[in-house]
Amino acid sequence: MIASRTFRAPGRVNLIGEHTDYNLGFVLPIALDRSTWIETRPSPDGRIHVWSEQRQGSFSWLPAETASLRPCKKWSDYVAGVAVELVKRGFTLEPLELSIRSDVPEGSGLSSSAALEVSAALAFLQGRELPPLELAQLCQRAECDFVGMPCGIMDQFVSVLGRQHAAIRIDCRTLDYKAVRLPDEPWIIAVNSMVKHELGASAYRTRVAECAEACRVLGVASLRDATPEQVEAADMDPAVKRRARHITTENARVETFVEAAAAGDGAKMGSLFRLSHDSMRDDYEISCEEIDFLVETASSLDGCFGARMTGGGFGGCTVNLVASAAVEAFSDAIRNRYKSRYGTEPVIFRCIPGPGAAELCEKNSASGH
Repeated sequence: MIASRTFRAPGRVNLIGEHTDYNLGFVLPIALDRSTWIETRPSPDGRIHVWSEQRQGSFSWLPAETASLRPCKKWSDYVAGVAVELVKRGFTLEPLELSIRSDVPEGSGLSSSAALEVSAALAFLQGRELPPLELAQLCQRAECDFVGMPCGIMDQFVSVLGRQHAAIRIDCRTLDYKAVRLPDEPWIIAVNSMVKHELGASAYRTRVAECAEACRVLGVASLRDATPEQVEAADMDPAVKRRARHITTENARVETFVEAAAAGDGAKMGSLFRLSHDSMRDDYEISCEEIDFLVETASSLDGCFGARMTGGGFGGCTVNLVASAAVEAFSDAIRNRYKSRYGTEPVIFRCIPGPGAAELCEKNSASGH
């Protein structure tokens, strides 16, 4: 009899292709070597118990009550939403104790929510099969329908299907994907600003609505079907035009970045990072003072090929392309300048592309098998 099982799902850094996923465009994320782990044990009282080490909180319910769970606007919604979707999909949930721990920082733009959703799904499944794409889509539905965040598929997709040493180029309309081998140089360095402005969630929904309005004016099903030239020629609200400009030019930047990565062209990769950030700051208007400071500072340092915001916006992390020999000096300089300006020390770490979600180990009782 299995005493405990542990399931892992990684966070992610999106290299380029920001806010293009819910516009059915292209994205290029990597799965991180930072993850959420859930250890499960059979529950002795017939209930499902969920405990979060980070939140120091718990909640529980009877498996038969799963379909009637309702959101309560807390971290637990990400777990409960996955449980609800699994029951809708026809799975019966077992009485379990789930213990959650994570080293994916919350509010950092590294998709701690998708890591939690995917690890929770694997924990509830207990080894039962669900095709990888269906698993990602189920977790996306949990976030959209239960949590109430109209997210695209990227975060859950790469958490499930990440690859070591590679980014995943995802076509968010067809869901076709391919691994994109990344050059050994430059290194990918994340800098966590340690801030997350409350504007993020409401602005995200506003951007979704603005993109839908741009599609209406342009007469297309999604901005994936529009070109930058069509956007510039269209008569639409100036703010809506800026949103559409970002999406259409960002899709093109993803494709060019893939080519640059294949050629090992760090300078080109870096220039695309900067163009992407400028577009997010000026056209999509999802940056903030602290993030812009980090990008400007990084861009001025020797050995940095380029920097940009990554994630939903209004805080979180920047992602930087830095020559390996310059990483230590880069880290010291950006840490000191940011702390001097804002009184907060940023967390800096290397992003190493890692594998997607999986069960880590099985511990069997007495038999030892």
